[in-house]
Amino acid sequence: MDSGAKKILDKLKSKKYEPVYVLQGEETYYIDLISNYIESNVLTDSEKGFNQVIVYGKDVTVNAILTHARRFPMMAERQVVIVKEAQDILDMQKETGAKQLLDYLQRPVPSTLLVLCHMHKTFDKRKELGKKIEQLTEGATFKKPKDSELSIFIAEHCSTRKFKIDDSAAQVLAEYVGNDLNRLANEIDKVLINTEQGQTITADLVMAHVGISKEYNIFELQKALIRKDKLQVVKIVNYFEANTKKNPVIPMVAFLYSFFSKVLIASSSPDKSDSGIATFLNINRYFAGDYSTTLRNYSGMQIMTVLSLLKQTDLKLKGVDAGDATEGQILRELTLRMML
Repeated sequence: MDSGAKKILDKLKSKKYEPVYVLQGEETYYIDLISNYIESNVLTDSEKGFNQVIVYGKDVTVNAILTHARRFPMMAERQVVIVKEAQDILDMQKETGAKQLLDYLQRPVPSTLLVLCHMHKTFDKRKELGKKIEQLTEGATFKKPKDSELSIFIAEHCSTRKFKIDDSAAQVLAEYVGNDLNRLANEIDKVLINTEQGQTITADLVMAHVGISKEYNIFELQKALIRKDKLQVVKIVNYFEANTKKNPVIPMVAFLYSFFSKVLIASSSPDKSDSGIATFLNINRYFAGDYSTTLRNYSGMQIMTVLSLLKQTDLKLKGVDAGDATEGQILRELTLRMML
């Protein structure tokens, strides 16, 4: 778990409350996690009716939010005011609204928990409000996790639900879903719902429940390309070409581009062994085999050519110089040229 999120949640679970929380940044998973915890746990069900207010930034002004925040709780020790999508507050970008909010942050009402969920970006630190907001509030800024951190998140998410997951299953989830933690958590939960308590999550279980064909999928295509196994590549492409609606090509190209970009970085590692590449890329050693195999089969120049082909293919799939070629035909040409 993100260290900033853990610190805030630990304090909340110990009932150590602050008057203002500012949760901001690109990664919205932890913003939702913390705000949902506050919404569900700070007040009892009987207290929420009069003392919990949830509003959306696009519907309110700073003045309206502060009117809620300055009220005193009714028949409760405190009240909670949660502003979702706070980046859309109507007048917060204007000098008057920003000044009103800054004045409140300097003298907040102690019996109110004001929670600002500033999604997808941070407060502008070139402005006075942005410069001072972190000093005056409890909060954290959440960045998108690095690829090397995804397996840790996956293992922790499973562990909190009393499940174990093996390395290969974590790799499939990380590579297939990417670093959108909300989507990643949803896909993990989809697998867990269909798994008996105490059963270890395997790659087969993941592929069965997150919509990945076990026989032919992007992972099998990547492995065939790594080995330059032309026969297997053609079989997989034929399978994809028969049903491009279920197997859209643009995400495949993005997936392969991400992998070969990391291979290019790995090519700079002074130690090309699995352990050396794992250390260089800061990834689990289990995942390093594909990189070292690729480096044995593709020269540095070939890797650069592959990345260029993937870029060109992405443009073709989006309608640039595509001619009359179908998605399947474009994929076939790409994969064959990648293995030259």
